[in-house]
Amino acid sequence: MGNRKNKDNDHIKEILENSIEIEEDLMRTYLITAERVHDDGELKERLENFAEGNAKRTKQLLDELEEMTDK
Repeated sequence: MGNRKNKDNDHIKEILENSIEIEEDLMRTYLITAERVHDDGELKERLENFAEGNAKRTKQLLDELEEMTDK
């Protein structure tokens, strides 16, 4: 049973690591796009807010991953 739990945990860690990568890629994309927007302040702000949301989710995912590795 312990071996199955280890496999499940490894799978969950892999999912979290992949999710972190996706969130970071999205954050970069939103920030780069926001930098290119010059004539629409609202769009620029929304893109920056999206990036901020990705940064927060990335931090939460990192925290979860750290908690799993501490166990």
